[in-house]
Amino acid sequence: MEPAAGKPGFLRNLLIRLLLFGLFVVLVRFAYVVTIAGESCNVGNFCFFSLPESLNVAIAGAGTGALAAHSSVAVATPELYASKDWINGVRFYSSVFQDLIAAGYLSPESKTLCVDTPTGRDVSALREIGVSDAVGISKKASKPLVKSGDSRRIPFGNNSFDFVFSGDGALEKSPNPSVFAAEIARTLKPEGFAAFHVKAKDTYSSNSFVDLFKFCCKVVKVNDIEGLDSSMPHIREIVVKKEGYGIGGDSDSDGKCSVPGYKQELVKNAEPLIEEEPLKPWITLKKNVKNIKYLPSMVDISFKNRYVYVDVGARSYGSSIGSWFRKQYPKQNKTFHVYAIEADKTFHQEYGLKKGITLLPYAAWVRNESLVFEINNDPGEKVKAKGRGMGRIQPLQSAGEVVNGEVEKIQGFDFADWLKNTVSKNDFVVMKMDVEGTEFDLIPRLFETGAICLVDEIFLECHYNRWQRCCPGQRSPKYEKTYDQCLELFTSLRQSGVLVHQWW
Repeated sequence: MEPAAGKPGFLRNLLIRLLLFGLFVVLVRFAYVVTIAGESCNVGNFCFFSLPESLNVAIAGAGTGALAAHSSVAVATPELYASKDWINGVRFYSSVFQDLIAAGYLSPESKTLCVDTPTGRDVSALREIGVSDAVGISKKASKPLVKSGDSRRIPFGNNSFDFVFSGDGALEKSPNPSVFAAEIARTLKPEGFAAFHVKAKDTYSSNSFVDLFKFCCKVVKVNDIEGLDSSMPHIREIVVKKEGYGIGGDSDSDGKCSVPGYKQELVKNAEPLIEEEPLKPWITLKKNVKNIKYLPSMVDISFKNRYVYVDVGARSYGSSIGSWFRKQYPKQNKTFHVYAIEADKTFHQEYGLKKGITLLPYAAWVRNESLVFEINNDPGEKVKAKGRGMGRIQPLQSAGEVVNGEVEKIQGFDFADWLKNTVSKNDFVVMKMDVEGTEFDLIPRLFETGAICLVDEIFLECHYNRWQRCCPGQRSPKYEKTYDQCLELFTSLRQSGVLVHQWW
């Protein structure tokens, strides 16, 4: 009988399984630390390689403040820290920060935060020139330079830093610039400075940036510098100083406003108004739409909190929202929320299926009151859109006048008041208005309340007793205003600094 060999084989298999299990635990731990926790591998004393907290890399030409590299760092530094991109980046930021030190905005004693810095080149540059108390935050940590943190919820207390830096156009890339700005203001000490590198290359975007910080800070420096690489070849460096919190306001105490000068300058670049009344407005005005110079084609709209399109007199979804705004308006890859204001209940149901659209099933008016909604057509006009003509509204007390079309009682609302409670000056607001003559009531109300200053661009269809397509030599009896009165309305808007376009 041969001796049993089962016991040694059993022990060997057990040891192999234990070793495999231990290796599995190590791999899982490593994957969690690096991938899930977003930390470097020395978290919790678990490490394959480590970087010393006092990382210093010698940068040729970084200036007199550059420190020599420790010999231990050269051995432990990963390839990233020896790459050309890393060295050039640290050299670039070293020069930037030395200029800020020379100007008195930064000092070696400043407690400093760099926001949204994935690699930490700016943090390394700060430490190189002697600003030792510097740290960065990014969604994924890169210790020892960068800790895990979101710019919309910076993981530090109020008034924590003397200096905050935001490079690589981080602010304009933020999905919510107002929250980004508010968090920087919260963590910045009173009298502290914050510096930003942005692409703002026009007065509109620069002033939009300034508006983000009016509640807390004052701009103390604007400087154009050459960028680090092709992603930002030209940089506008803006430095702000925290002077308070909650300072500044959106409008004067009486609710009125004046359109800022930088917006008035944009009007000069708009397409010219059609000064002579067209004999065939259905052709001339429609062709003119192709000549429109859209605001986003002239300026950068990045520094806005929200992007809003308000369609006053929206009619059906395909009337302008689906056929024009969503397909043709240049949005610079921004997501717009749409408000469709339409009193005619015939069109209400289709909006319930559309995403990103809020329907206001009322009539835009100058106050909250009941109105008469009249559906009527020009003589000979072919009725479109589910058999409905274009609707006009009248105050209820004038309902005794002779009406030739279908009449309904509807609710009107104070459009200017709604606008002031819905958007802010930090939002980008585009408005299309097609309200069958009510524009002569609504536009003055927007000026009276100051709500006009909240609108960046207006597409206005002005209704007048135009020549009719059906009946040569005859004017439309639906409207009392003349083309000259419409032209006067457009001209007054532009003279006030409002970028308005003739719409059809």
